[in-house]
Amino acid sequence: MASPRYDHSIEISRCDDCAVRHKAVCGALSDLELARLNQISRRRMINAGQTIMSDEDPAEFFANVISGVIKLTKTLADGRQQIVGLLFAPDFLGRAFSPNNPYFAEAATEVELCSFPHDGFQRILREFPGIEHRLFEQTLDDLDAAREWMVLLGRKTATEKVASFLLLLARRSTLTGCAHVAAPEVPRFELPLTRADIADYLGLTIETVSRQITRLKSAGTIRLLDNRLFVVPDMAMLVKAAGQEMPAVA
Repeated sequence: MASPRYDHSIEISRCDDCAVRHKAVCGALSDLELARLNQISRRRMINAGQTIMSDEDPAEFFANVISGVIKLTKTLADGRQQIVGLLFAPDFLGRAFSPNNPYFAEAATEVELCSFPHDGFQRILREFPGIEHRLFEQTLDDLDAAREWMVLLGRKTATEKVASFLLLLARRSTLTGCAHVAAPEVPRFELPLTRADIADYLGLTIETVSRQITRLKSAGTIRLLDNRLFVVPDMAMLVKAAGQEMPAVA
């Protein structure tokens, strides 16, 4: 399969103003090491709905997600596809040390990536152990998230599933941005998936997803500014609806 086509690509000249630098895998690098990585990096803008990488094709590049949401799917033997995950800033796209892509990746929204060619990035990993350690930490985070999602799919009610999905989006909406600017007190986010995709992701029907969103809205747990823009007036209410507990404050 041919390589994905991008709208445009420009060289990165500086990383100082990158919203995810200190939270992405490159956050483990010193300024000198970052300059080396910068030599092979490219900034890429990708339209919503565009394929980024294809399942089991040779891995040509890796990337940090700068902004936007990526939908990850696996293809079954009969051609059906299952959504297996979502990537947000500052997640890492691709599987290091693997010759092939582990999944099909599609831009759910407009996406900005900081990408690195496969061979060049593998050399950087061998040269700078710090970035390899950061990748290992992210892998463990991904494993924890996968285990939590197993509980969600197997044990939670429909309301808890939808609330958990919205809670994930609310939390990720406040994760990135300038460290000197306080996160908004009331999280707001745009729904990155269609109702059909959300239903597929949560193992529900489209009608059930819509009904549960309406129920959460009626309870005051969420507010809709339009069909896709959500506001969370009280995170504690959403956490409770998701069947979780608020983290303890130190």
